[in-house]
Amino acid sequence: MLPEQVRRWIEDSVGGRVISAAVLPGATSSLLHAVEVDRNGARQGLVLRRFVNEEWVKDEPDIASREAASLRHATRAGLPAPELVACDADGAHCGVPATLVAKLPGKVVLKPTDWKQWLQGLAESAAQIHRVGADGFLWVYRRYNEQLTLTVPSWSRQPEAWEKAIELVEAKPPAYRECFVHRDYHPSNVLWDAGRVSGVVDWVNGCRGPAGIDVAWCRHDLASLHGVSVADDFLEAYLEAAGSGFVYDPYWDLMAVVELLPGPPSMYEGWRASGVAEIGDALMRERNDTYIGSVVARL
Repeated sequence: MLPEQVRRWIEDSVGGRVISAAVLPGATSSLLHAVEVDRNGARQGLVLRRFVNEEWVKDEPDIASREAASLRHATRAGLPAPELVACDADGAHCGVPATLVAKLPGKVVLKPTDWKQWLQGLAESAAQIHRVGADGFLWVYRRYNEQLTLTVPSWSRQPEAWEKAIELVEAKPPAYRECFVHRDYHPSNVLWDAGRVSGVVDWVNGCRGPAGIDVAWCRHDLASLHGVSVADDFLEAYLEAAGSGFVYDPYWDLMAVVELLPGPPSMYEGWRASGVAEIGDALMRERNDTYIGSVVARL
């Protein structure tokens, strides 16, 4: 059940009546509800996101406004993003900052029957995002792990590769062309319907920055979920989809992994919610080691 004040805010925002609300599993940093409303006899599906992580809101008090701006920018550009319905920027109505968006058709697919089609769809959707300009967009790319001193993780069996990775990301980043980036692009944020991408969701971290960080974020997720070969196949598909305007640099791959230090890596909750069989901590560590070694080998 939704709190009464939240239900009233939704109803006031859409001019209808809330029929049902159910928690969406798999969210790790906010609380998501699938909400159905009745508007003059017509039913509409919505998704309510409430930012209930107090530490996150303290660090980024504009988080709901950022997602709202990202969604507006994405939909204006014709990207398959949810339409923003309402934003409670300061939590005046929901108790915490919140966004309300239209529910897109489709579902997350993490175990495809056609791997080539799946990777092409992921790659083409990412390239579509990166073709959108972001001049004047308020939020700018920054690295997540801002520790002044990074250390080789004690759980790794490939310390030399991690040492090289840390050495590289602590240097000056390569030059890049700014574009619109999702900043949390991975398969769990991509919806599919009838074998095609029907939407990209979770635009909380949208910003202007390097396309390479989106590609790298997705590659690391794929390597952790399915292994290095799948991550490499995604890169090849993205290079084809993006064309000559994108130049691959291993720096971003290494940054995407180092940003998650000190670790150790563990299975992402969103995978469980999508029906992925349990991946043990030992295998997660092994896959991360193998991946970081493969990227360092590209230098």
